Amino acid sequence: MRLRFLTAGESHGKALVIIVEGLPAGLPVTAEQIDRQLVRRMQGHGRGARMKLEQDRVEWLAGIRAGETLGSPIAMLVPNRDWANWEDVMAADGAPGDLRRRRVTRPRPGHADLVGVLKYDRVDARDILERASARETAARVAAGALARRLLEEFGVEIGSHVVSLGGVRAISPSPLPIPLNETADRSPVRVLDSKAEAEIVARIDAAKRDGDTLGGEIEVVARGVVLGLGSHTSWDRKLDGRLAGMLMSIPAVKGVEIGMGFDAARRKGSEVHDPIEADAAGAPVAGPRGGFRRLSNNAGGLEGGMTTGEPLVVRVAMKPISTLMSPLKTVDLSTGEAANAQSERSDVTAVPAMGVIAEALVALVLADAMLEKFGGDSLGELRRNFDGYVAGLGRRWSELRAAGEVKTPEP
Repeated sequence: MRLRFLTAGESHGKALVIIVEGLPAGLPVTAEQIDRQLVRRMQGHGRGARMKLEQDRVEWLAGIRAGETLGSPIAMLVPNRDWANWEDVMAADGAPGDLRRRRVTRPRPGHADLVGVLKYDRVDARDILERASARETAARVAAGALARRLLEEFGVEIGSHVVSLGGVRAISPSPLPIPLNETADRSPVRVLDSKAEAEIVARIDAAKRDGDTLGGEIEVVARGVVLGLGSHTSWDRKLDGRLAGMLMSIPAVKGVEIGMGFDAARRKGSEVHDPIEADAAGAPVAGPRGGFRRLSNNAGGLEGGMTTGEPLVVRVAMKPISTLMSPLKTVDLSTGEAANAQSERSDVTAVPAMGVIAEALVALVLADAMLEKFGGDSLGELRRNFDGYVAGLGRRWSELRAAGEVKTPEP
């Protein structure tokens, strides 16, 4: 992998820390561009009280000077505003064992609590849940915002929208609006269907009254992705596998599909595969799709583990959040007796926010694939390599026609 990132920090710790390595020197970037994505992650009907408390802002620690990347590792910090209320609980030199406040001994079904306590030989599940919390995704959104900036330099636009939530499926317009986020972010639940929006909001409100939670699905679309990222040659270079693995790492995500996805398994091949034609009248010409286009995009922009130049389309399914205000049955680890699961401050749903997180992770995978394909220590070098590749896609056909190996269609 050319692009690497690492996050550290607990949900109620002092801060989240992010290190991103591999971005070329000379990429213009501002804290405001990172903050914009962090704010988007915090929005959406059904979020908990913490979203009103936190106002995530990034602080540069290293790797940026005068508004540009230096080519060295980039370090960022996102403070937790609630730290003051948790310092005695989370401090590195805090009280040990049963003297700690806010101990968690009643693990929540569906969460990392019980397995984590057993695996890591802990007695307080807070040692597990603090890192397993989706709060960590704020760090990944910050890392993804840097990757998004790199992709924007090459004409890539990434957006997302909610396609279902709480059992309500939205009917999305075709074609989707461009830019996608400009429209989706106007909706409190990030759907493109006003009728479905009203029903989803009502179901979220009902679930909140019942002390319950809701899951759903989002769709990420990346436009302007050049043909040829990824590879068919080895399993770990296939871009669809890299995307699926990254997206499945989001807390509470239980499924990922690309393009037509699981629906393709229920159809005939003639109803699934995308017919190909020259991208313009006559012979193929230069362009990020290599001079060709698909008449449909059921493959979701990926064939053989490689991008086709068509929009990349990925859907992600999220289960309901496992922290319930009307808790399920569990066992109290301190007594061994039956009990109700612990309740922590949480959301009714985080599906709209999950779309923003998924955008960030798609950006990280695509930026890594761009750097793998084109290389370069500086943005200028990367751009020259990219431009040469795209131009070469067109020259291929003109050179073959000049040699008489490809016939130019008659008008």
